[in-house]
Amino acid sequence: MATKVEQTTNEVLHFIGNFNSKDKNRLNTEFKRKLLRRQSTVRDLKWNVQCSDFAQKTHNPIRAIVDGMKIEPNPDKRMIALSIGDPTTFGNLQPAEEILDAMKQVIDEKNFNGYAPSVGFIEAREAVAEYSAHQGKIKEISGKDVILCSGCSCSLDLCIAAIANEGQNILIPKPGFSIYKTLAEGFGIECRSYNLIPERGWEIDLDHLEELIDENTAAIIVTNPSNPCGSVFTESHTLDIIEIAERHFLPIIADEIYEHFVFPGNEYHSFASLSKNVPVLSCGGLTKRFLVPGWRLGWIIVHDRHGALQDIRKGLLNLSARILGPNSLVQGALPAILKNTPQKFYDGLVETLQNHANIAYQLLKEIRGLTPIMPKGAMYMMVEIDMKNFPDINDELDFVQKLVSEQSVFCLPGKCFDIDNFMRIVLTVPKEMIIEACERINEFCEHHYKPPKNGFHDEIDDLPIDFIDINGEN
Repeated sequence: MATKVEQTTNEVLHFIGNFNSKDKNRLNTEFKRKLLRRQSTVRDLKWNVQCSDFAQKTHNPIRAIVDGMKIEPNPDKRMIALSIGDPTTFGNLQPAEEILDAMKQVIDEKNFNGYAPSVGFIEAREAVAEYSAHQGKIKEISGKDVILCSGCSCSLDLCIAAIANEGQNILIPKPGFSIYKTLAEGFGIECRSYNLIPERGWEIDLDHLEELIDENTAAIIVTNPSNPCGSVFTESHTLDIIEIAERHFLPIIADEIYEHFVFPGNEYHSFASLSKNVPVLSCGGLTKRFLVPGWRLGWIIVHDRHGALQDIRKGLLNLSARILGPNSLVQGALPAILKNTPQKFYDGLVETLQNHANIAYQLLKEIRGLTPIMPKGAMYMMVEIDMKNFPDINDELDFVQKLVSEQSVFCLPGKCFDIDNFMRIVLTVPKEMIIEACERINEFCEHHYKPPKNGFHDEIDDLPIDFIDINGEN
């Protein structure tokens, strides 16, 4: 089959054939010249499919950091990954039978194989409203206040997209979950990080938070309980945060996926349960508490105050149409999951996590050069690394790389959460693996621990024992 260029060439040559010889030669020469230019242009054409600005701006800081690291485990030791935030990874934590039975029943009934409304089935949304009634102390929650999403990350995505425009900024915690930047920066939304204070159990530095606010600030994102810190805000601290938001008329996006992972002895207060005037978008889901992160069922609860979120509510409805709702089978099972899962399952999971936290804390706090910060909830612990005591290690990235290569223990470096000289460990691994990992970390630190010798006591330590007289004479 002739190409378009060949067809055109034949037609023109036939047309030229009708002229006399002189004109024919002139036209023929001119045509050949143009044809050569045309053929050259065709040869120069190439595919030019470019990536969108949105995609180029979107990146995952954790993935970028980890991919750039040299992760080569010691072949003589099994790998222990204290880095993975998936509670199902090692198989020691399994969902309750009631959760699985609810899904099996929905599959057998074959009533939820089709599309659902983009915001979710109303029965599933009403079940979430009832399950989250503790958040509705100020204003009762109804099913119409709930939007179902494909996991809690999707909930956060919709909230950020609905509430901020390109050129605006949102305030996020430091250290904090990297997904906030991943979701915001593609839209051209600036992320400004407010400090958390480790000496105060990772409370927010309220002065720093308020300093970051300007006329372009669209919202404050809070994570409570915290990933990566495992902190749980007190009632008074939560009220202080709400007061700042109210003073500046800023809505709060509350990442509360770990709201039920609070260790005994600590008390949790959702932001909406304490906020009289500040509107709150609360993000939660099945992921962690029910041990089914792969089922991808999250939600947004719109806690409006004074009608401030009227337009945002409409925006969320519009944005939900982009994914056409989460998995319909999980939605169908959701009312039974939320109603029938026994309290003993929840209590047992929290007890396990607290037990693992206590074990890790007691072992790590004895290791020279490390300072673990005991969590109050969630499933993570932050460990500070006193880098000056490890002179042959450059920074915490180098620390975790060498820890893998020598001891086959992998922890996420603090840089993944925008903080230096820390590493994060997860508490969902089996008990015996936590103990073994901590023992290996101790061996690693003892091998590399070399404190600086620049003080009086260091100089005394270096003197021969017989040179020192306990009476102060020598």
